[in-house]
Amino acid sequence: MFEIEDIRDWRGRNVIDESGSKIGELEAIYVDTYTDLPSFATIKVGLPTRQRLVFAPLAGSTIGPEYLRVAHTKRQVKDAPAIDTDGELFAEAESEVFAHYDLPYEAGPNERRLARR
Repeated sequence: MFEIEDIRDWRGRNVIDESGSKIGELEAIYVDTYTDLPSFATIKVGLPTRQRLVFAPLAGSTIGPEYLRVAHTKRQVKDAPAIDTDGELFAEAESEVFAHYDLPYEAGPNERRLARR
């Protein structure tokens, strides 16, 4: 796994899928609030006038010379829950992000599981 301090420097670099197809550009990293470890990336996708940020888990990801490779297909990532490029992930939408990737989600009342770094 990579350190959050290092991955922040990668904003704007390409994100590719497991087969090497470009998905979009890295926008931000979200950490798991329970562990404070990098958990999800947001990736800028879409046409310049209709861009959005989609979420992809960082588990199984690798860093190459100029890219971040996620362990999911381009289609799965592009179909993931999204927010506007200037939007935020609301607490009630967090479970949808985890469910899209069949990941377990637990959070207590009024607790957040993801925090942008």
